[in-house]
Amino acid sequence: MALLDQWKEIAYNEAAGTEKLQQIWNAYFLEEKDIYAQLLKNPDEVVKGTVKELADRFNVSLMTMTGFLDGINDSLVEKNPVEEMEEDTEVNLGFDKELLYKNMVAAEADWLYNLEEWKEIFDDDRRKALYKEQKSSTTIVKDKKVYPNDPCPCGSGKKYKKCCGKKS
Repeated sequence: MALLDQWKEIAYNEAAGTEKLQQIWNAYFLEEKDIYAQLLKNPDEVVKGTVKELADRFNVSLMTMTGFLDGINDSLVEKNPVEEMEEDTEVNLGFDKELLYKNMVAAEADWLYNLEEWKEIFDDDRRKALYKEQKSSTTIVKDKKVYPNDPCPCGSGKKYKKCCGKKS
């Protein structure tokens, strides 16, 4: 069984009960935070190795590293084969800094996008701009409704009901 399937069986197993799942996720989030803090200290270094080697390097379990690799994959310059990963699969952690920051914002992971290490990478204004950019990208803006007596949006100068809104 691929590592990702094993991780999902543990992390999303509703039969384990809410309290047990909460413990699993709380422990995972603490370890995840530590891994990101280490990676962000040298953000231009592309960390590479097997899944097992990275788990050992960051002093976490194989399952924690699997969950981490699944979570960071959308922020990587070169995606890892997370669906088929095994212990000896070669992976990399070469991330796009802006994309990673935005993905942390999208995940509402304030414990990650508020890490001190980000201050060395982006100044306050850039972090605020990235935050705002991410939040506005998911905001739905409805078009203004055109009523029958409004000027037609096509620019003809006619009322909408006499132009494009005319029923044939």
